[in-house]
Amino acid sequence: MRSGVIAKKVGMTRLFQEDGRHVPVTVLSLEDCQVVSHRTSDRDGYFAVQLGAGEAKHKNVNKPQREAFAKADVGLKMRVAEFRVEGEDGLIPVGSTISAEHFVAGQKVDITGHTQGKGFAGAMKRWGFGGLRATHGVSLSHRSHGSTGNRQDPGRVFKNKKMAGHMGDRQRTQQNLEIVRTDADRGLLFVKGSVPGSKNGWLLVRDAVKLKMPEDLPFPGAILDKKSTAPEHDEAAPGMVEAAAEHEVVDQVAPEMQEQLAEQQQAGAGDDVTPSVGEETPENGDAAGSDDNKEG
Repeated sequence: MRSGVIAKKVGMTRLFQEDGRHVPVTVLSLEDCQVVSHRTSDRDGYFAVQLGAGEAKHKNVNKPQREAFAKADVGLKMRVAEFRVEGEDGLIPVGSTISAEHFVAGQKVDITGHTQGKGFAGAMKRWGFGGLRATHGVSLSHRSHGSTGNRQDPGRVFKNKKMAGHMGDRQRTQQNLEIVRTDADRGLLFVKGSVPGSKNGWLLVRDAVKLKMPEDLPFPGAILDKKSTAPEHDEAAPGMVEAAAEHEVVDQVAPEMQEQLAEQQQAGAGDDVTPSVGEETPENGDAAGSDDNKEG
């Protein structure tokens, strides 16, 4: 038994086969599906892999989860789920990113999600009731569910009675769906048929329980290697200068440049009349007296 993945429902499209037929498929996206932690038999009593997917905001994640993600050296995750595995050999290293090649084309999978919510619905829409007569004897209650209880004995309404209420938004599992194609570069799974839930809903994809798994499945899983083996940049050895750059090396400043720099420095230094930068302007009397002294 392998670990599953957490995927997001993107929508539906169709794929063309070699013979020209088209297959309607549901597109599932793996958004940074990483291993967050492990559940071991010594500590927890069972073996499982905890996965996280999506990118969550800092304000939407509580402090214990933030510390757990930091310990695993992964980003903040929007959705977290556990997948049971048979033993220690089925554990995927913490921090690993699972690729779409975790599944192979032609494989059968079970997909779990929450169905689309329909809000508050009446008994006819929710349970398929036929309703009351639309002719004689019925007044303004054609779509009602009819009587719900009994007489004094038992004097109550039984539990699980089919009545009006919240419709949809229930966890459901669609079994034995076929993987038509996988795209590891974009992290996409193309599943034949419909899956529970609306667009942008989170789904749990597992290997089919009722069917035998293919022999070429990667075990314990397909890990996506995001780090490139090539160096980020090529740098020359220390102490070496390219021949084309030797003429750009200046040993000393030319005399003309020295005079220009001196003028720029003196521009803000100030003199007997003009104050330097940051000093206060002398009073009028002092300035006038200094002028008289100069004339004398």
